[in-house]
Amino acid sequence: MSIPELKYTPIDDIPKIRDELRSGFASGKLKSIAYRKYQLTQLAYLVKDNLSRFEEAMRIDLGRPEVEARFLELIPTIGEALTQLKNVDKWAKPVKPPFNLTFGPMRRVIRKEAKGTVLIIAPFNYPVWLTLGPLAGAIASGNTVLLKPSESTKATSALMTELIEKYLDRDLVRMVNGAVPETTKILELQWDHSNGRVARIVATAAAKHLTPITLELGGKSPVIVDPNVNLKLAAKRLLWGKVVNAGQTCVAPDYILVPRAFQDKFVQALKEAYEEFYPDPEKRAAQPGAYSRLIHTQATERIAGLLAKTQGTVVFGGEVDVENRFIAPTVVKDVKGDDSLMSEEIFGPVLPIVPVDSIDDAIKFVNERDHPLALYVFSQDNQFKTKVFDNTQSGAAVANETIIHPGAEGLPFGGVGPSGYGAHTGKYSFDMFTHLRSSMDNPGWVDYILAFRFPPYTQKKSAATLNLLRGVPARPTGPPPPTGAKNQWWRKLLLLSFAIAVVGGLSSRLKNGSASA
Repeated sequence: MSIPELKYTPIDDIPKIRDELRSGFASGKLKSIAYRKYQLTQLAYLVKDNLSRFEEAMRIDLGRPEVEARFLELIPTIGEALTQLKNVDKWAKPVKPPFNLTFGPMRRVIRKEAKGTVLIIAPFNYPVWLTLGPLAGAIASGNTVLLKPSESTKATSALMTELIEKYLDRDLVRMVNGAVPETTKILELQWDHSNGRVARIVATAAAKHLTPITLELGGKSPVIVDPNVNLKLAAKRLLWGKVVNAGQTCVAPDYILVPRAFQDKFVQALKEAYEEFYPDPEKRAAQPGAYSRLIHTQATERIAGLLAKTQGTVVFGGEVDVENRFIAPTVVKDVKGDDSLMSEEIFGPVLPIVPVDSIDDAIKFVNERDHPLALYVFSQDNQFKTKVFDNTQSGAAVANETIIHPGAEGLPFGGVGPSGYGAHTGKYSFDMFTHLRSSMDNPGWVDYILAFRFPPYTQKKSAATLNLLRGVPARPTGPPPPTGAKNQWWRKLLLLSFAIAVVGGLSSRLKNGSASA
């Protein structure tokens, strides 16, 4: 199976490529919704026609098992293109704002317009989905696009470069390959929107040109586990979320907070899940094709260093092979807040367990740190889940599942604070790359109503302005009653009364039925 060699783009060519894309935008090709749909269909087939080649490229770059490549990356990328294709007619239509008595006659409309020529900088960990997924939204909203994939995934980036030239209009979509010098040159240029994970560098460069950006970053995504949980299910889903792609997922569970008395029971469930995932007792995750590899030896050494310094207890795993970019799935218990494993985002297959004394301590622990890209709760108690979500901040709040929410159609994917800003996927990608252009066409007769706005100003005109103060509600007599236990008590009483009425009705029917018999 042929995988091309990655060739870096000559730095002097980068401004020319940007200018060609701007000319492509000026050509107006993508003003046609039909042409956008054609390009989106081509994008879907770019991936679909080449599934096996992409799988091989990701196996070379990341040791990615076939199931992971398909389930987490290739099929979601096709799905993203098809979502845009299915909805672009509706999403691109102008929108009329809600009726307003003052401005109703003024023919107001919000036009959906492309931002122009946009930049997408993608990371290495999901090289197809995080490159071609945002591309679908950019095309659907009518932009021309420069893609900068990761230089760390050489095979996948080279394959995408070849296929984009073959399947997509080169006036509209181009790819630049390279490392720091090439990226630096890209960021010197002006773009109409930027999307990337190089965070502060991208933000600083974009600020010079007042370029709007969307940053999808990461952070230490915590998990809070309630003893009232389906133990086997929780352990299985949590461990899977950590070991898939060797933990190199921006929303991977980074650490778990569990009640102190529940820790050993939960760790045992994780161990059983590990043995179920990798049943060969000799090789476990080291078996070829069973488990991804880290992106390079430097990443392996960094994570191995964190693991070597931990004061916690390694329960299982811990094997390291730097040369082969391998760290076994590893669970470490009795980890404290100042441990080496808590000093930075792990971004690898090591899972620390932090014991706490209460749910309040768990919430406090989370809130003392940066807002994460995702926060996970495992519990069968709705009040437990609600308490955690209501008292924390994160990009996403997910119960009883891990890592699959970015691909869930209809949900925005993005962070808050240090974990990023803006959101993408589906409608949110379309909106991200769309300029909402306000438009108004005011007929002349409106001046009979708004004549007071023109000088000379008089007392009569001043009084006329007060006619605009419509719809102000009555002044409140005080703050609303507090919600909480009292209201919950009345709700429970109402439900109990309803249940008694139902039971009473059934009893009466049964008696009447017996009498008739």
